[in-house]
Amino acid sequence: MVREDLINEERLEELAEFFKVLAHPVRLKIIAILLEGKQCVKNLGELLNLSQPNVSQHLSILRAKRVVGCKREGPTICYYIKDDRVIKIYNLLIKEAKDGGQSN
Repeated sequence: MVREDLINEERLEELAEFFKVLAHPVRLKIIAILLEGKQCVKNLGELLNLSQPNVSQHLSILRAKRVVGCKREGPTICYYIKDDRVIKIYNLLIKEAKDGGQSN
């Protein structure tokens, strides 16, 4: 029997959109860095070796889906992980990558 919550089209669309946001190497790298703590765009750009506009574009996508949040600290805007699901998903992805997708 198919679980009823799995056939809710609207919910499936929301989940698909959520995973699309995570489905980019740069955004996964941003998440990895933010797991260590909040960062500003300038620092993220330096750590990723990307331009600030490029980093800002990816952060904008992450913010639109509430994956990351931001907080102004003086003249600087710092970004942080807002959605705890992202931490769990990222850790699972890293574990699977290390294990080579092999189940124990």
